[in-house]
Amino acid sequence: MGRTLFGTDGVRGKANEAPMTAEMALKLGAAAGRYFRRDGSNGHRVVIGKDTRLSGYMFENALTAGLTSTGMNVLLLGPVPTPAVGYLTSSMRADLGIMISASHNPAHDNGIKFFGPDGFKLSDEAEEEIERLVERGVEPAAADNIGRARRIDDGRFRYVERAKASFPVGASLAGLKVVVDCANGAAYRTAPEVLWELGAEVVPLGVSPNGYNINDNCGSTSPQAAAAAAVAHGADVGICLDGDADRVMIIDETGAIADGDQVMALLAARWGDLGLLKGGALVATVMSNLGLERFLEGRGLRLERTGVGDRYVVERMRAGGFNLGGEQSGHIVMTDYATTGDGLLAGIQFLAAMVATGQRASALARSFEPVPQMLKNVRYAAGQDPLEAAQVKARLEAAEAELAGKGRLLIRKSGTEPLIRVMAECEDEGLLKRVVDGIVAEVEAASAA
Repeated sequence: MGRTLFGTDGVRGKANEAPMTAEMALKLGAAAGRYFRRDGSNGHRVVIGKDTRLSGYMFENALTAGLTSTGMNVLLLGPVPTPAVGYLTSSMRADLGIMISASHNPAHDNGIKFFGPDGFKLSDEAEEEIERLVERGVEPAAADNIGRARRIDDGRFRYVERAKASFPVGASLAGLKVVVDCANGAAYRTAPEVLWELGAEVVPLGVSPNGYNINDNCGSTSPQAAAAAAVAHGADVGICLDGDADRVMIIDETGAIADGDQVMALLAARWGDLGLLKGGALVATVMSNLGLERFLEGRGLRLERTGVGDRYVVERMRAGGFNLGGEQSGHIVMTDYATTGDGLLAGIQFLAAMVATGQRASALARSFEPVPQMLKNVRYAAGQDPLEAAQVKARLEAAEAELAGKGRLLIRKSGTEPLIRVMAECEDEGLLKRVVDGIVAEVEAASAA
């Protein structure tokens, strides 16, 4: 059957439009409840977290209704980062974890992500089975076997303690001024609390969510505000999170922005030197810069590439026994500390490197010189597939020929939005621009046809 409802990171879309409707959330809750309560016994539980989107209330209630209708007991965490849900699913011995978030997307979008009892995101096979149950419908529990729901008031504080425990014992952030941009999202209380308790002087941004302003000109997708604040406040470093805090961008003291590739390069090199990098490799996606690969090779380390999506990074890490991976977009996965991407923990590890080495952020945030890379997105209408158009195929073949031996080309559909992502790398920036712009023009023309 394959997955049609689930994308690369759960189910996602515009709130109150298919598939992100209250009715679908109810069905997903019931299907997931039946999948994880197949033995029919009592005592099964699910934890649910959410970010700060207005629609989170609607989906939280709909999921709760579906889950309790199959006998699952629901533990409601309220606004917490996505990695907190992964951690608390395992810590609280739950059968299932659910995060209601569309991550870095605008406020009008929302999504539903599932975690298994081990705190890791569900496999493709599990998601396919849940889709089948959604299609077929599920038998509700008997009236005397309906599940219960309750609020968990200390879930955020449990995660705060977990995050602080990732910082070296006996070390402190005293003397460091840190800008933290929480994107008006799920970490708006958590991240400033953790950094302050570790000793930093904290300059908080994006900590006034109103249901509509998540990721709105703030956070990891718009780090310019944090960069300006870092310079204005004379900060030592800035940490920019996205709406559900599973991504991070680092800002140095000059306002320069370091992406996930640079953060991973620093951590891989440090962990390699300390004998902590398992398997001698970093796992990253096909989107990571060629300069990162060359940097690692120069240090006797490997770059293992996967398809796009942190779930595929984690799958490769678990299969190969690796403990560091992530994406250029800022998902940093450190399985010694977390089961999924955790922007705050990655930021803490960057701060730990600053404390341990005594170096400034600008010295640590530029481990390698990136190969010129260009990425452009082309939106297309539902039901279209512009990549199947003859003129697009011809343009792609020509582009591959032009880049042969000089760079690389990657064309893919987004797993979370109706976008074609056109990415290329090449030392010749003129050729790079010509190739990408030519492909974008053909895709736009096919989309408009």
